[in-house]
Amino acid sequence: MKLIAADADQARATSPNVLQLANDANPAEVNLDGVDRIDLHFPKFTDGRAYSQAFLLRRRLGFKGELRATGDVLVDQLQLMQRSGFDVAVLRADQSMAAAERALALFADFYQGDAAHPQPHFTGSQA
Repeated sequence: MKLIAADADQARATSPNVLQLANDANPAEVNLDGVDRIDLHFPKFTDGRAYSQAFLLRRRLGFKGELRATGDVLVDQLQLMQRSGFDVAVLRADQSMAAAERALALFADFYQGDAAHPQPHFTGSQA
C-alpha cells in the first residue's frame, strides 16, 4: 500500500479519470467507464462505510484502478484498508509516516481471504 502524508496530497480529484465517491453512495450505481482512480472518504475514523465500498468495488464490480482512502485515516486502520482493497492511503495530518510503515509491515500474510486474495491461505492457492 502506498502512503501519502496529508500535506503531500496534491493529486486531488481534478482529472476526469478520478472519481470522488460519496460515503453514502452505492458503488454499483456508478458508471466506472474510464475511471482510473476512486477516492473513498472516511469522514471520521468510526465510519467504516468506505471499507464496504472498497470491497464491493474490488470483488463484485471488478474495479482494477486505484482506490485511495482519504479523510480521517489513522495508522491503525491501514491493515484493514489494504485487505479491503485500498491501494493508497492519505494519512491524517497528525499521523506518523514511520508508524504507518511499521503497521503495514506487522503481518506478511493472512490466513483468511480478502479483497485482493479471495482464497483462504489454507487452500494453497491465492487466485
